[in-house]
Amino acid sequence: MLKETFKELVTNYTDNASLPNELWVEIEKNYSGKKRHYHTLYHLQNLLEQLTTIKDQIQNWDTLLFTLYYHDIIYNPLKSDNEEKSAQLAETRMRQLTVSDEEIARCKQQILATKAHLTTLDHDTNLFTDADLSILGQPWETYALYYKNVRKEYSLYPDIIYNPGRKKVLNHFLTMDRIFKTDYFYNKFERQARQNLKTEMDLL
Repeated sequence: MLKETFKELVTNYTDNASLPNELWVEIEKNYSGKKRHYHTLYHLQNLLEQLTTIKDQIQNWDTLLFTLYYHDIIYNPLKSDNEEKSAQLAETRMRQLTVSDEEIARCKQQILATKAHLTTLDHDTNLFTDADLSILGQPWETYALYYKNVRKEYSLYPDIIYNPGRKKVLNHFLTMDRIFKTDYFYNKFERQARQNLKTEMDLL
């Protein structure tokens, strides 16, 4: 589903028969890096499933798909500019296609929005950042695997450094009035997400 959806998307914007596969190979390679444990193709698949369920609520499906595939294409736990670099690469690839400047700008804004997951005036963006956080509201067994995989991505850091940073992230979400900005995701995941975050906080 993930590969097929991407190729169908790109085919709408190019007559180059080989380009959809070339761009997919790049995505597959980046998200399958040995140092990735959570920000993987599985993460993209989960996002696609979450968003497909509410496709009728999304105004610009194609743009959101580009955002989905490129939002974590650059990921280095030691860097703080992953979103910016991912947005830049998304723009480069979209310019190889016949994607409008407006769509490219919107895609870049959506990717950058995943840096802080704050509420925006754009409903599509809010839906995407909520979907990006949907792992927080999964059953505990799934959430536990998630936070353990995140820890693996930061394995370079000892607990004495990692744990305070992780607690800061958890506290950031717990002090929000709402973790999920849209009613759909709020109603579906908010309660479980708060339980999961508090449990992880207690375990650190």
